[in-house]
Amino acid sequence: MSLAKVGNAQKGESLQTSKTLCRFAEEDTEWLTHCFLKSFRALEVHCLHHHSDLNSNEVYSYVSDIFAAKKEQEGEVLLEKAALIAKHLHSSSNHPNIKKGDLCIALIKGIKVAGQVTDAISIIKSESKVPFMQITEQDGDLMLSTQQGIYPDKIDKGCLILNHNREGGYAVYVFDKSGGNTYFWNRDFLGAIPVKDDDYLTKRYTELCVQFADEGLPEEVMQEERHELAKKAVSHISANEEFNREEFEKEVLVEPEVIEQFALFKEEFEKENDVPLDDQFKVSQKIAKREEKKLKSRMKLDTGAVIRLSSALIETPGGMVEQGFDEAKKMKFVKLFYNEEV
Repeated sequence: MSLAKVGNAQKGESLQTSKTLCRFAEEDTEWLTHCFLKSFRALEVHCLHHHSDLNSNEVYSYVSDIFAAKKEQEGEVLLEKAALIAKHLHSSSNHPNIKKGDLCIALIKGIKVAGQVTDAISIIKSESKVPFMQITEQDGDLMLSTQQGIYPDKIDKGCLILNHNREGGYAVYVFDKSGGNTYFWNRDFLGAIPVKDDDYLTKRYTELCVQFADEGLPEEVMQEERHELAKKAVSHISANEEFNREEFEKEVLVEPEVIEQFALFKEEFEKENDVPLDDQFKVSQKIAKREEKKLKSRMKLDTGAVIRLSSALIETPGGMVEQGFDEAKKMKFVKLFYNEEV
Protein backbone atom coordinates (compact mmCIF):
# COMPACT_ATOMS: atom_id res chain seq x y z
CA MET A 1 0.00 0.00 0.00
CA SER A 2 1.06 3.57 -0.72
CA LEU A 3 -0.15 6.44 1.46
CA ALA A 4 -0.75 10.14 0.92
CA LYS A 5 -2.21 13.23 2.56
CA VAL A 6 -4.12 15.20 -0.06
CA GLY A 7 -5.20 18.78 0.49
CA ASN A 8 -7.42 21.12 -1.52
CA ALA A 9 -5.29 22.63 -4.30
CA GLN A 10 -7.60 25.64 -4.66
CA LYS A 11 -7.07 26.52 -1.00
CA GLY A 12 -3.30 26.11 -1.32
CA GLU A 13 -3.26 22.95 0.83
CA SER A 14 -0.31 20.65 0.23
CA LEU A 15 0.18 17.10 -1.03
CA GLN A 16 2.39 14.61 0.80
CA THR A 17 3.08 11.09 -0.49
CA SER A 18 4.84 8.19 1.22
CA LYS A 19 8.49 7.54 0.34
CA THR A 20 8.26 3.79 0.92
CA LEU A 21 5.50 1.23 0.63
CA CYS A 22 3.48 0.34 3.70
CA ARG A 23 3.70 -3.41 4.37
CA PHE A 24 1.82 -5.48 6.94
CA ALA A 25 2.24 -8.37 9.30
CA GLU A 26 0.55 -11.55 8.09
CA GLU A 27 -2.02 -11.46 10.90
CA ASP A 28 -3.22 -7.99 9.79
CA THR A 29 -3.72 -8.91 6.14
CA GLU A 30 -7.17 -10.48 6.42
CA TRP A 31 -8.61 -7.62 8.47
CA LEU A 32 -7.12 -4.94 6.20
CA THR A 33 -8.36 -6.72 3.07
CA HIS A 34 -11.84 -6.76 4.60
CA CYS A 35 -11.59 -3.01 5.29
CA PHE A 36 -10.50 -2.27 1.74
CA LEU A 37 -13.20 -4.36 0.08
CA LYS A 38 -16.33 -4.22 2.29
CA SER A 39 -17.57 -0.84 1.01
CA PHE A 40 -17.72 -2.07 -2.59
CA ARG A 41 -20.41 -4.70 -2.08
CA ALA A 42 -23.61 -4.37 -4.16
CA LEU A 43 -22.37 -1.41 -6.22
CA GLU A 44 -23.00 -0.86 -9.92
CA VAL A 45 -20.11 -1.62 -12.23
CA HIS A 46 -18.43 1.37 -13.90
CA CYS A 47 -15.53 1.70 -16.34
CA LEU A 48 -12.80 4.30 -16.78
CA HIS A 49 -13.51 6.58 -19.71
CA HIS A 50 -12.11 9.45 -21.77
CA HIS A 51 -13.96 11.35 -24.48
CA SER A 52 -11.11 11.09 -27.01
CA ASP A 53 -8.68 8.31 -26.04
CA LEU A 54 -8.87 5.93 -23.06
CA ASN A 55 -5.08 6.18 -22.58
CA SER A 56 -5.55 9.90 -21.87
CA ASN A 57 -7.41 9.01 -18.68
CA GLU A 58 -4.70 9.48 -16.02
CA VAL A 59 -5.99 6.87 -13.57
CA TYR A 60 -6.37 4.31 -16.39
CA SER A 61 -2.80 4.94 -17.52
CA TYR A 62 -1.32 4.66 -14.01
CA VAL A 63 -3.19 1.50 -12.95
CA SER A 64 -2.37 -0.14 -16.30
CA ASP A 65 1.33 0.37 -15.55
CA ILE A 66 0.88 -1.18 -12.09
CA PHE A 67 -0.99 -4.21 -13.45
CA ALA A 68 1.62 -4.69 -16.21
CA ALA A 69 4.66 -4.46 -13.89
CA LYS A 70 6.93 -7.49 -13.58
CA LYS A 71 6.89 -9.17 -10.19
CA GLU A 72 10.36 -7.99 -9.18
CA GLN A 73 9.45 -4.37 -10.06
CA GLU A 74 5.90 -4.42 -8.71
CA GLY A 75 6.57 -2.54 -5.46
CA GLU A 76 8.66 0.13 -7.14
CA VAL A 77 6.03 0.71 -9.85
CA LEU A 78 3.19 0.79 -7.29
CA LEU A 79 4.98 3.44 -5.22
CA GLU A 80 5.73 5.60 -8.27
CA LYS A 81 2.31 5.37 -9.92
CA ALA A 82 0.41 5.71 -6.64
CA ALA A 83 2.22 9.02 -6.07
CA LEU A 84 1.07 10.14 -9.53
CA ILE A 85 -2.51 9.09 -8.73
CA ALA A 86 -2.33 11.18 -5.52
CA LYS A 87 -0.89 14.11 -7.50
CA HIS A 88 -3.75 13.82 -10.01
CA LEU A 89 -6.29 13.79 -7.15
CA HIS A 90 -4.65 16.87 -5.63
CA SER A 91 -4.76 18.80 -8.91
CA SER A 92 -8.41 17.73 -9.39
CA SER A 93 -9.31 19.07 -5.92
CA ASN A 94 -10.13 22.55 -7.17
CA HIS A 95 -13.57 23.12 -5.66
CA PRO A 96 -13.89 24.92 -2.30
CA ASN A 97 -16.16 22.18 -0.85
CA ILE A 98 -13.59 19.41 -1.36
CA LYS A 99 -12.06 18.39 1.98
CA LYS A 100 -8.48 17.36 2.59
CA GLY A 101 -7.97 13.77 3.67
CA ASP A 102 -5.87 10.64 3.97
CA LEU A 103 -5.45 8.56 0.82
CA CYS A 104 -4.59 4.85 0.71
CA ILE A 105 -3.78 3.09 -2.57
CA ALA A 106 -3.47 -0.67 -2.18
CA LEU A 107 -2.61 -3.49 -4.55
CA ILE A 108 -4.80 -6.47 -3.68
CA LYS A 109 -4.15 -9.93 -5.10
CA GLY A 110 -6.30 -13.03 -5.39
CA ILE A 111 -9.65 -11.51 -6.38
CA LYS A 112 -11.79 -13.84 -8.49
CA VAL A 113 -13.60 -12.28 -11.47
CA ALA A 114 -15.53 -14.32 -14.05
CA GLY A 115 -13.86 -17.49 -12.80
CA GLN A 116 -10.32 -16.09 -13.04
CA VAL A 117 -8.01 -14.86 -10.29
CA THR A 118 -6.71 -11.34 -10.85
CA ASP A 119 -5.35 -8.22 -9.13
CA ALA A 120 -7.13 -5.05 -8.09
CA ILE A 121 -6.26 -1.52 -7.05
CA SER A 122 -8.23 -0.11 -4.12
CA ILE A 123 -8.20 3.68 -3.70
CA ILE A 124 -9.87 5.04 -0.57
CA LYS A 125 -10.00 8.55 0.84
CA SER A 126 -10.95 9.36 4.42
CA GLU A 127 -11.83 12.98 5.10
CA SER A 128 -12.63 12.68 8.80
CA LYS A 129 -10.79 11.34 11.83
CA VAL A 130 -12.54 9.27 14.50
CA PRO A 131 -11.32 9.54 18.11
CA PHE A 132 -10.69 6.29 19.99
CA MET A 133 -9.18 5.17 23.30
CA GLN A 134 -6.41 2.64 23.74
CA ILE A 135 -5.15 0.93 26.90
CA THR A 136 -1.43 0.05 26.80
CA GLU A 137 1.09 -1.34 29.24
CA GLN A 138 3.89 0.97 30.33
CA ASP A 139 6.47 0.34 33.06
CA GLY A 140 4.42 -2.53 34.46
CA ASP A 141 1.25 -0.46 34.70
CA LEU A 142 -1.73 0.22 32.42
CA MET A 143 -2.12 3.57 30.70
CA LEU A 144 -5.07 5.07 28.79
CA SER A 145 -4.36 7.19 25.74
CA THR A 146 -6.64 8.82 23.18
CA GLN A 147 -5.85 8.94 19.48
CA GLN A 148 -7.55 9.75 16.19
CA GLY A 149 -7.65 7.48 13.17
CA ILE A 150 -9.49 6.16 10.12
CA TYR A 151 -12.67 4.22 10.88
CA PRO A 152 -13.36 1.70 8.06
CA ASP A 153 -17.13 2.26 8.14
CA LYS A 154 -16.66 6.04 7.82
CA ILE A 155 -14.52 6.10 4.66
CA ASP A 156 -15.81 8.94 2.48
CA LYS A 157 -14.74 7.98 -1.03
CA GLY A 158 -13.55 4.80 -2.67
CA CYS A 159 -12.69 3.15 -5.95
CA LEU A 160 -11.92 -0.50 -6.69
CA ILE A 161 -10.37 -1.17 -10.11
CA LEU A 162 -10.21 -4.83 -11.15
CA ASN A 163 -7.71 -6.02 -13.74
CA HIS A 164 -10.56 -7.25 -15.93
CA ASN A 165 -11.70 -5.96 -19.34
CA ARG A 166 -8.70 -3.64 -19.81
CA GLU A 167 -9.82 -2.65 -23.33
CA GLY A 168 -13.19 -1.49 -22.00
CA GLY A 169 -11.73 0.62 -19.18
CA TYR A 170 -11.58 -2.15 -16.54
CA ALA A 171 -14.34 -3.20 -14.14
CA VAL A 172 -14.62 -0.36 -11.65
CA TYR A 173 -16.70 0.07 -8.47
CA VAL A 174 -17.09 3.56 -7.04
CA PHE A 175 -18.70 5.22 -4.03
CA ASP A 176 -18.82 8.76 -2.63
CA LYS A 177 -20.60 9.09 0.71
CA SER A 178 -19.63 12.66 1.48
CA GLY A 179 -22.06 14.51 -0.81
CA GLY A 180 -21.11 18.07 -1.75
CA ASN A 181 -19.66 18.29 -5.23
CA THR A 182 -20.94 14.89 -6.39
CA TYR A 183 -19.14 15.00 -9.75
CA PHE A 184 -15.67 15.51 -8.30
CA TRP A 185 -14.69 11.94 -7.40
CA ASN A 186 -16.31 10.07 -10.30
CA ARG A 187 -15.92 12.55 -13.14
CA ASP A 188 -13.03 14.91 -12.38
CA PHE A 189 -10.68 12.48 -10.64
CA LEU A 190 -11.52 9.01 -11.96
CA GLY A 191 -13.30 9.72 -15.23
CA ALA A 192 -15.59 6.76 -14.45
CA ILE A 193 -18.97 6.16 -16.11
CA PRO A 194 -21.57 3.43 -15.47
CA VAL A 195 -21.46 0.33 -17.67
CA LYS A 196 -24.75 0.39 -19.53
CA ASP A 197 -25.65 -3.28 -19.11
CA ASP A 198 -28.96 -5.04 -18.32
CA ASP A 199 -28.53 -4.48 -14.56
CA TYR A 200 -27.98 -0.77 -15.10
CA LEU A 201 -30.91 -0.26 -17.49
CA THR A 202 -33.29 -2.25 -15.29
CA LYS A 203 -32.38 -0.26 -12.17
CA ARG A 204 -32.54 3.12 -13.90
CA TYR A 205 -35.90 2.39 -15.53
CA THR A 206 -37.48 1.27 -12.26
CA GLU A 207 -36.13 4.43 -10.62
CA LEU A 208 -37.60 6.48 -13.46
CA CYS A 209 -41.03 4.88 -13.00
CA VAL A 210 -41.11 5.43 -9.23
CA GLN A 211 -39.92 9.02 -9.60
CA PHE A 212 -42.50 9.68 -12.32
CA ALA A 213 -45.29 8.40 -10.08
CA ASP A 214 -44.06 10.66 -7.25
CA GLU A 215 -43.27 13.82 -9.21
CA GLY A 216 -44.42 13.59 -12.83
CA LEU A 217 -48.19 13.35 -12.47
CA PRO A 218 -50.53 16.35 -12.00
CA GLU A 219 -50.85 17.64 -8.42
CA GLU A 220 -54.48 16.56 -8.11
CA VAL A 221 -53.58 12.86 -8.46
CA MET A 222 -54.02 11.18 -5.06
CA GLN A 223 -51.06 9.60 -3.27
CA GLU A 224 -52.69 6.16 -3.37
CA GLU A 225 -53.04 6.37 -7.17
CA ARG A 226 -49.39 7.37 -7.48
CA HIS A 227 -48.27 4.42 -5.40
CA GLU A 228 -50.45 2.03 -7.41
CA LEU A 229 -48.97 3.29 -10.68
CA ALA A 230 -45.43 2.86 -9.35
CA LYS A 231 -46.18 -0.71 -8.20
CA LYS A 232 -47.85 -1.54 -11.52
CA ALA A 233 -44.88 -0.17 -13.49
CA VAL A 234 -42.21 -2.00 -11.48
CA SER A 235 -44.27 -5.23 -11.48
CA HIS A 236 -44.56 -4.99 -15.28
CA ILE A 237 -40.78 -4.70 -15.64
CA SER A 238 -40.23 -7.60 -13.22
CA ALA A 239 -42.76 -9.85 -15.00
CA ASN A 240 -41.13 -9.59 -18.45
CA GLU A 241 -37.86 -11.02 -19.75
CA GLU A 242 -37.50 -8.09 -22.13
CA PHE A 243 -38.64 -4.52 -21.68
CA ASN A 244 -40.42 -2.85 -24.57
CA ARG A 245 -41.50 0.76 -24.12
CA GLU A 246 -44.53 0.51 -26.44
CA GLU A 247 -45.91 -2.47 -24.52
CA PHE A 248 -45.15 -0.70 -21.23
CA GLU A 249 -47.08 2.39 -22.27
CA LYS A 250 -50.01 0.32 -23.53
CA GLU A 251 -50.31 -1.92 -20.44
CA VAL A 252 -49.21 0.39 -17.61
CA LEU A 253 -49.69 4.05 -18.58
CA VAL A 254 -52.73 3.41 -20.82
CA GLU A 255 -54.08 6.98 -21.09
CA PRO A 256 -52.60 9.15 -23.91
CA GLU A 257 -52.07 12.14 -21.60
CA VAL A 258 -50.19 9.97 -19.05
CA ILE A 259 -48.04 8.54 -21.85
CA GLU A 260 -47.21 12.08 -22.98
CA GLN A 261 -46.40 13.17 -19.41
CA PHE A 262 -44.14 10.13 -19.00
CA ALA A 263 -42.26 10.91 -22.26
CA LEU A 264 -41.56 14.47 -21.10
CA PHE A 265 -40.53 13.31 -17.62
CA LYS A 266 -38.22 10.62 -19.08
CA GLU A 267 -36.50 13.25 -21.21
CA GLU A 268 -35.85 15.46 -18.16
CA PHE A 269 -34.74 12.45 -16.11
CA GLU A 270 -32.16 11.52 -18.77
CA LYS A 271 -30.82 15.09 -18.92
CA GLU A 272 -30.58 15.59 -15.16
CA ASN A 273 -28.94 12.23 -14.48
CA ASP A 274 -26.97 12.03 -17.75
CA VAL A 275 -28.40 8.55 -18.35
CA PRO A 276 -29.87 7.94 -21.82
CA LEU A 277 -32.26 4.98 -21.48
CA ASP A 278 -32.99 2.47 -24.23
CA ASP A 279 -36.60 1.80 -25.18
CA GLN A 280 -35.90 -1.94 -25.34
CA PHE A 281 -33.54 -4.09 -23.24
CA LYS A 282 -33.25 -7.45 -21.53
CA VAL A 283 -34.59 -7.23 -17.97
CA SER A 284 -32.19 -8.21 -15.18
CA GLN A 285 -34.47 -10.31 -12.97
CA LYS A 286 -32.29 -10.05 -9.86
CA ILE A 287 -32.41 -6.23 -10.05
CA ALA A 288 -36.11 -6.10 -10.97
CA LYS A 289 -37.10 -8.38 -8.07
CA ARG A 290 -34.96 -6.37 -5.65
CA GLU A 291 -36.51 -3.06 -6.76
CA GLU A 292 -40.00 -4.56 -6.60
CA LYS A 293 -39.37 -5.74 -3.04
CA LYS A 294 -37.98 -2.32 -2.12
CA LEU A 295 -41.12 -0.61 -3.42
CA LYS A 296 -43.39 -2.96 -1.47
CA SER A 297 -41.52 -1.99 1.69
CA ARG A 298 -42.24 1.72 1.17
CA MET A 299 -45.51 3.39 2.07
CA LYS A 300 -45.85 7.10 1.29
CA LEU A 301 -49.02 8.53 2.81
CA ASP A 302 -51.00 11.65 1.88
CA THR A 303 -50.55 12.98 5.42
CA GLY A 304 -46.83 13.40 4.75
CA ALA A 305 -45.70 10.25 6.60
CA VAL A 306 -43.33 7.80 4.91
CA ILE A 307 -43.10 4.26 6.36
CA ARG A 308 -40.28 1.92 5.38
CA LEU A 309 -40.61 -1.76 6.24
CA SER A 310 -37.89 -4.39 5.89
CA SER A 311 -38.51 -7.09 3.30
CA ALA A 312 -38.22 -9.67 6.11
CA LEU A 313 -41.10 -7.98 7.95
CA ILE A 314 -43.31 -7.95 4.86
CA GLU A 315 -42.71 -11.64 4.23
CA THR A 316 -43.13 -12.70 7.89
CA PRO A 317 -46.27 -14.81 8.37
CA GLY A 318 -48.49 -13.99 11.33
CA GLY A 319 -49.52 -10.43 10.51
CA MET A 320 -46.85 -8.10 11.91
CA VAL A 321 -48.38 -5.32 9.76
CA GLU A 322 -52.11 -4.68 9.74
CA GLN A 323 -54.06 -2.20 7.60
CA GLY A 324 -57.65 -1.10 8.10
CA PHE A 325 -60.21 1.68 8.01
CA ASP A 326 -61.26 3.79 11.02
CA GLU A 327 -65.01 4.49 10.72
CA ALA A 328 -64.94 7.34 13.24
CA LYS A 329 -62.18 9.28 11.49
CA LYS A 330 -63.09 8.02 8.02
CA MET A 331 -59.40 7.36 7.38
CA LYS A 332 -57.21 4.36 6.69
CA PHE A 333 -54.63 3.22 9.25
CA VAL A 334 -51.51 1.06 9.53
CA LYS A 335 -50.81 -0.93 12.71
CA LEU A 336 -47.36 -2.38 13.50
CA PHE A 337 -46.76 -5.15 16.07
CA TYR A 338 -43.45 -5.65 17.87
CA ASN A 339 -42.02 -7.09 21.07
CA GLU A 340 -39.48 -4.41 22.04
CA GLU A 341 -37.32 -1.65 20.58
CA VAL A 342 -33.84 -2.66 19.43
